[in-house]
Amino acid sequence: MAKKKTEKAAATKYKPLTPAIIAEMEKIVGRQYVIHSDAEKLEPFSHDEISEKEYAHMPDCVVRPAAAQEIAEIMKLANREMIAVTPRGAGSGLSGGAVPVFGGIVLLCDRMNKVIEFDKANMTITVEPGLVTNEINEIVRPAGLFYAGYPMSLETCYVGGNVAENAGGGKAVKYGVTARYVLGLEVVTPKGDIVQLGGKLVKDVTGYDLIHLMVGSEGTLGIFTKIILKLMPLPKASVDLLVLFRTPDEAIAAVPEIMTKSGIIPTAIEFMDRLSAHAACKYLNETLDYKDAGAMLLITVDGPDEQQVMQQYEAIGEQCLAAKAIEVYVADNHTTSERVWKVRRNIAEAFKVQSPRQSLEDIVVPIASIPKMVAGLEELSRKHDCQIPCYGHAGDGNLHATPVMNPKWSDQQWHDRLEQILVDMYKLTASLGGTISGEHGIGHKRKKYMPLVCQAAFIDMMRAIKLALDPNCVLNPGKIFDC
Repeated sequence: MAKKKTEKAAATKYKPLTPAIIAEMEKIVGRQYVIHSDAEKLEPFSHDEISEKEYAHMPDCVVRPAAAQEIAEIMKLANREMIAVTPRGAGSGLSGGAVPVFGGIVLLCDRMNKVIEFDKANMTITVEPGLVTNEINEIVRPAGLFYAGYPMSLETCYVGGNVAENAGGGKAVKYGVTARYVLGLEVVTPKGDIVQLGGKLVKDVTGYDLIHLMVGSEGTLGIFTKIILKLMPLPKASVDLLVLFRTPDEAIAAVPEIMTKSGIIPTAIEFMDRLSAHAACKYLNETLDYKDAGAMLLITVDGPDEQQVMQQYEAIGEQCLAAKAIEVYVADNHTTSERVWKVRRNIAEAFKVQSPRQSLEDIVVPIASIPKMVAGLEELSRKHDCQIPCYGHAGDGNLHATPVMNPKWSDQQWHDRLEQILVDMYKLTASLGGTISGEHGIGHKRKKYMPLVCQAAFIDMMRAIKLALDPNCVLNPGKIFDC
């Protein structure tokens, strides 16, 4: 009840859009780039990839700027008129971060999709926020380079959204997440100033590290208009191993052994519990002998030449067998690699066949706590009478624990029960030294659960930063915490 009162009070301070304000925005960006008074055209911008309708909210208009100066003018207008502005990229998020919870303006960055500069000598690429992430590697691959910070959804997401969420993916074990590769930003502040942060520098301790304050800020502290990314030498060879274990404990116990005893840091180490792996294999009609597996690891190794990669994957395979693996399948070409990765990629689709409702979460715990997390999820599954498959990035402890609606339940029963399921899950996560999001972000989906894992003083510190930069709280309000 307190949350609803807070949001209702916040909503009253934002003013509706008037014809005069619409006309002013049309003057800034051009009439054809302002969408309003058309529910059908506005509806796609009322939600992201979260399936629950309760997280959706219609915008009053969508504005599509083409330059930083246009965004700056929109933000000045928003401050003057007290209108909420929600930055948006591809809308592929899973936190409600790009949902306009107070209506107002959705600021869509799709027109800002250019590569500004590809600097081979400095191994950087400067892009606009609306560029599809996958296009970076298509551009830089001929030069023997690649962008290593991309997430799993690289073919659909925008770079700006990746930076706003500090997105990560399966290759974070070796290469890290987005923040590692952001060298510089051009940012429009909530007040409408255009600020340059960083550049093409490997080292820079001139003042506060504002770049990494902005990275992962979920569009609440600024709007990115230029992004300078560090590139890496392109690996010349890559091999995947699908490793079957009898229990999650044995699978996870093998992870630190791989890195400490072999001295090799794999590119990726993905974990799938029995429920996830079996569901995906059945869904794909997979003929691998998986029925005795209580857990699986999907391990990727890459490097500068085939000989080195072969030596590394053989060493890792031997280490896994010594750690009680049942079987190690080697995928050393594109066809076999796609086959084993399909198991990992199709887990969510497999459970959609069983039930149309699921809540995709991305808790994160210390790596050694994964077996306890999996065991705890099995207990919660029995307690709440629903499946909670667990899969994700074993190398960094980031797990997609996903409550799936019992097919016997109605949508209302699912809605009524999900909150307690998530509370229990998050409390378990916190008890193991973890937290509620490793890569999807908080947005407004997980906002109410923040006190379960964050001290009040920590939330107050974040709120103080927000209000210092955005005193009117017009930029992406209602996300992470209430202003």
